[in-house]
Formats: sequence, C-alpha cells, structure tokens
Amino acid sequence: MKIMFRCLLLMLLAFNFSFGQDKDDVLLTVDGDPIMTSEFLRVYNKNLDLVKDESQKDIDGYLKLFTEYQLKLKEAKRLKLNEDAKYQREFLRYKKQLTKNYLSENKVTDVLVQEAYDRSNIDIKASHVLVRLDENAKDTLSAYNQVLTLREHLLNEGFDKLKKEAHDGKTVFVEDLGYFSAFKMVYNFETAAYNTAVGEISMPFRTRFGYHVVKVDDKRPSRGTITAAHIMIALQQKDSLLDPEERINDIYKKMQQGESFESLAKQFSDDKSSAAKGGQLAPFKSGQLSSTKFEDEAFTLKNDGDISEPFKTEYGWHIVKRISLKPIQPLEDLKPSLESRVKRDSRSKLINAAMVKELKKRYEISYNSNAKAYFESLLTNNYFTRSWRLPEDFKKDEELFKINDRSFTYNEFGRHLMSAQRIYMNKNTAFLNIIDKEFESFFEKSILQFREDNLELENKDFADILKEYRDGLLLFDLMEKEVWNKAAKDTVGLEAYYEKYKSKYQWNERVKVVMASSADKAVAEQAAKMMKRNKSEDDINNALNTEKEKNVIFTKGTFDFNDNKLPDDFETKKGVSKIYENNEAFHVIEVNDILPAGVKTLEEAKGNVINDYQAELETNWIKDLHDRFKIEVNEKALKKVKKKIKKQ
Repeated sequence: MKIMFRCLLLMLLAFNFSFGQDKDDVLLTVDGDPIMTSEFLRVYNKNLDLVKDESQKDIDGYLKLFTEYQLKLKEAKRLKLNEDAKYQREFLRYKKQLTKNYLSENKVTDVLVQEAYDRSNIDIKASHVLVRLDENAKDTLSAYNQVLTLREHLLNEGFDKLKKEAHDGKTVFVEDLGYFSAFKMVYNFETAAYNTAVGEISMPFRTRFGYHVVKVDDKRPSRGTITAAHIMIALQQKDSLLDPEERINDIYKKMQQGESFESLAKQFSDDKSSAAKGGQLAPFKSGQLSSTKFEDEAFTLKNDGDISEPFKTEYGWHIVKRISLKPIQPLEDLKPSLESRVKRDSRSKLINAAMVKELKKRYEISYNSNAKAYFESLLTNNYFTRSWRLPEDFKKDEELFKINDRSFTYNEFGRHLMSAQRIYMNKNTAFLNIIDKEFESFFEKSILQFREDNLELENKDFADILKEYRDGLLLFDLMEKEVWNKAAKDTVGLEAYYEKYKSKYQWNERVKVVMASSADKAVAEQAAKMMKRNKSEDDINNALNTEKEKNVIFTKGTFDFNDNKLPDDFETKKGVSKIYENNEAFHVIEVNDILPAGVKTLEEAKGNVINDYQAELETNWIKDLHDRFKIEVNEKALKKVKKKIKKQ
C-alpha cells in the first residue's frame, strides 16, 4: 500500500534523535518540545541517498515530512500507545534481540565468522550414530562406552546393518544426514564433521543431545549461486480440460523443434512473475527455494544455456534453463549476515566467555571473601531432593560482590541456588563444587546483565538504533489505529468514497479468445482455416499434431487488450483473425466476445479503493494534528541548516 510505504519511509527519515551537541540551535518546537538542528542534519544526511523523490531532498519539503513525523509521535504518546502491553512486549522482544548483537567479543566473533565462511564453501555428506544422554548428566562413561562399541560395529559391518540392528529412535539413533554445511547442525557436531576426513569415522564427541560419532561420506565445494529461468504449468488450472503434464510435454516438444525457451515462457508459463521476463528467476543458492527438487534439477545442469527435461514439483510441472552460475560470494560481502548467524548460534557461548573476560577488565569489581564458605555451610543433603530452603536467619542483605556501583546480595545468589537444585537432583556432588560452579554461573549472568542494563548509556550506536525501533514501532501502531484499520473496517466510509470517485476505477477493454499458436506459419494458416470451419480444438489437435511433434498449442481466456500474449497490432473484432506474429511465433485468434471498458465494482476495485481512501484519511488526520499541536520553526536556524547543506 502506498500509505504504508510512505509511513515506513518516514520511519527511515526520522530516526536517531537521541544525542544533542553543545551550542546546538533549536530548529523547531513541537508543542513546546525542542528539536535541534544537529538532529535534523544527521537524519537528512543519513537518508539522503535513500530518498528517490527530488522534492524530498529540498530542505523545506524534507522539513515538512520531518515535522509530520514528530506530530505523529506526539499524538501516539498523547494516546498512550507507548504504554500498551502489546507494544511493550514487542519492543522488549526487539531490544533483547538487538542486545545480543552488541554483547559480543569482536576478536572471537571475527575468528568464528571466518571459520563459518570457510565451512560454508564446503558441503558435507555424512551419517552419524547418537547415544542420547541428558545434557546435565555427569556420569557419562556408560554412554561413551556404548557409542564407542557402536563405532566399532560401524567400522566393521557398515551403516546399513548397524541401522537395522541398533537404531531405535529413542536412545540410539543411526541416521543418514545427507549434505549439509555451516549452521545446519549444532556447532560441536559441525566441528567434528568438518575435522573428519572423507571415508573416516570420528572418535566419540559430546553435544547437548548425547554422544555421537560421525562418518563423513563426501565433501564437495559449495554449489554457488545460480541464475535460471523456468516454464511452469500449474497443477491447478481454470481450464478443467487442460492437463498440466500433457501441456508441459507439448511445450518441451516445441522447444526440441527449435522454438525459443524465452518465447514459450512468455506465451505459456503460469508463473506470472517470471513469464514476462522469459521465465528468468532471481538468483538462488542451495536451500533458498522451498523446492529441493527444483534446486537439484537446476544445479544438475552443467552449462549455461542447458535445458532440463520436464519434471514435477509440489507446485507444478517445470522446464528449467541454466543462465549462469556464480561461486560463493567473497567474505566481505557475506560478513554482516554471517556475524548475525554466529551470534544466534551455539557458537555464542564462546563469544560470551570472551565477553565476560573483557568486562572483568572494564568494570570495577569487588568480592566478599567470606561468601562462598557461608553458603557452603548452608547446604544440606536436601539439596539433592529439591527440598532445600534458605534458613530463616539467612543474611539476605549481605553484599556478595559489587560491579561498579551495583551491589549484588546474598539474597540474589540464594535464589539462584534454590533454582539450581533441579540440576543436582539425585546427584551426590561435593557442596564446595556446587558453590564454586553456581557462583561462577551467577557471576557470569550478573555481569552480562549489568552490561545489558547499561548498554543504552554505554553505547551510542545501540541507543540510536533502539530509539529508531521504539519510535518506528510506535508510529506503526498509530498508523494502524488511525488510518489503516479505519480504511479497511469503515465499510460505510469506503462505499461513500467509492461512489464519489468510482470513475477512477475502470476496466480497460478486454477480449475473450481462443488462440492457436505455432512456430510454423503454414501450420498456423491450417489452424485458421479449420477454425473458420468451426472445427473443434480436439479436431485441430488431431489433424496438426502427432505423438512426436507438437505443432500447435491452444490458449483460452479473457485478456486485457494490452496483455503481452496478444499481438501489439491485434484487431479486436469477433470471429477468426488473420495470422499474427508475436513472441517469435505465429498465432490465429478467435474472438468470442469483446468486453467494453467500464467502471469496476467496489469488490473488483477494493484494493485500490482502500489504498486511496487511506491516503485521504491520512491527509485529513495530519491537518487535525497541525490544529492540535503548535509548531514553531526557528527561521534563523533553518537558514543556517540550508547554508550548511549547500556547502556539503
């Protein structure tokens, strides 16, 4: 929708208002709240290249959009949308996700990104044996010995026999994993697979699922990025007599007879998004499309220009043509997306450990040397049955440790120990070991949380981005409430708007046709003669097509006069037409009906009517906001801004 696009554009144009500068001029006030020139300049310069409309590059035009954005934020806060529980949940969810991207140790991240990139250049085909084991289990010898025994069977008897005898899908898994690369498996498993040579079986290793061994069957270079085109005949057809498999085979025959792939795609492909471009698709890599079958068929083609035989997917029947194939992109191009994936992956534990080490250097930290001994004295055997409780005389207000000016108390660590009991259920671990481990766990959690809580104060980039999202989400909720939902749900207003402007919503002239197409003009002329004698489609097919050659294909439907399937010089009159040449083929067209131009019904034009109605609602709403909130522009400051931008 245009109105939504404009809203999102404004979100881009009006971000980063967090930090002022010394000796900064007030550019404007919105209901008494000052907006500084530095804020306007930062936003203008940041988004200048994104603005396509030249009028928005004009300072006065840009200031108008900037002011409208401020008015909307003011209105959102007046309506207390920022206090809405749904808004708060969404904002906190985003903040939590964004925070993860900033709570990292760059050197470790760079090493992991390079490793992930190197691995993404290689696809591994592997199978594995897994003996399931609880993630927190300490007694692991039995599971280790079991997987070691299974490894021997795998070495001596092979995968198929071991799978038949040992796999139970509950405690023991023997599985063929097919091909995979970086990020497809948990990090420990991925590392073991990439460190194992082809044809060999790793020694046992542990992941959170249990103990594994992995057998690597093959390693191949990544298949890269392919650009391909296709012709698709959908499984579901409006014409109930059209058989998709028969149709795709007919098209394939025409291709073998020398007809152009691109022309046939334009004329017959049901994939409307690619048909007009001769069937060409956006470039894709393995795993990017929803159909593995389609990907495999495309990557199987050896040379640019090669064309597959017809094949079926869950979407329809296809013929695919390879246009070009590029190897994997350079690291510098992929680095941002790889960094994001590394920080979401189990690799993040390595990053967190490095971050804690760095934070210990950054912050001033002091410890209570008596704390561990005190807590060790409180533990009893009830801890192993999850029935341990803190004593009534517990020194809850004592300081455990301090990070800068934030004091962490015995009470906080005591609650941590209470919740950790489940880990030690039915265990027999020394109390000192429990205290040492859980103290370290609590300290790591605390120092990372301290960093997170103070991140907005410590990191300006983080604060800027967070404010972008905070204001953008608020604006989205406001527009949804005041414009988008009103337009969609106000049926009376929508009908009134349609009645007032319905002359704008017109059908072009359309034509209902049956079209016979052939690469051979003589065949098209024969088809025309038979159509003029009222011969049926079946009669013409039987006369002109053979089992080996498909010389003519019929297309039926209602088309706009400007449809690319119709010739540019097409004469719209009822009856059988002359022979036309279009899309590198010859066509004879029988016109059964001519549908005149006319006004669309509200139902037919509903999408466009809603879009236009939203625009009108927003325009009127902005006028109301100008009446509600006072805007004052500092003309002297504005002149300085214009002068500064002119010098840039």
